Amino acid sequence: MSTPTAIVAKSLREQVYDHLRAELRHGRLDTGAFLDLNRLAADLGVSRTPLRDALLQLEVEGFVTISPRRGVAVRCLEEADIRELYELIGALEAAAVAAVGPTVSAEDLARLRELDRLAQSAIERGDQATFYEHNAAFHDFFLERLGNGRITGLVHAKKQQLYEWNRRFERLHVSWERSGLEEHESFLRLLEQGAVPEAAAYLRDVHWGFQVQEAFVREAYFPERP
Repeated sequence: MSTPTAIVAKSLREQVYDHLRAELRHGRLDTGAFLDLNRLAADLGVSRTPLRDALLQLEVEGFVTISPRRGVAVRCLEEADIRELYELIGALEAAAVAAVGPTVSAEDLARLRELDRLAQSAIERGDQATFYEHNAAFHDFFLERLGNGRITGLVHAKKQQLYEWNRRFERLHVSWERSGLEEHESFLRLLEQGAVPEAAAYLRDVHWGFQVQEAFVREAYFPERP
């Protein structure tokens, strides 16, 4: 007789957190505005305690700002924030590549190219979810091989800030995504040649280089600006 699978129910705090993340992702919480916590708690049918705990987690992740006397405000993602996130993600992913690059085999390179091929096909179909799935798997390959859960968790959290903020990435930014896949191939060629330090630097300074990506960033995040 097989052992039944345990069902793990989410805590109230986790449910409130998931709800707020969805609201942020779909742009239903105004950036820069202070939240009416009493109304929010009433709408959710919860006390202030799980709401407060969820908001504290969102503050740690950089989505809101909690001011002792003013309340809780949804943060605006500004260009300076994006620059700092790029620098951090680029540095951490490059460190992972520098550490594990010498272990990358021909089979690994073939798998990474297959992920890029699948991502390219998703772009052609206009399939945003599948594109991001394969693109994330490409980058996670190096983090997973490094095996440092803290680094992986931090990189994932910072990418959530970049990509799950007020509907900025509810559609594919085709030119940017295609450019990124071309950069992946240049990066893989360096690894193929055994040029691991150069590959790590390319990932940091080009693929995650804010100055290199600045025009795409402005088009995607701030299309209303001249």
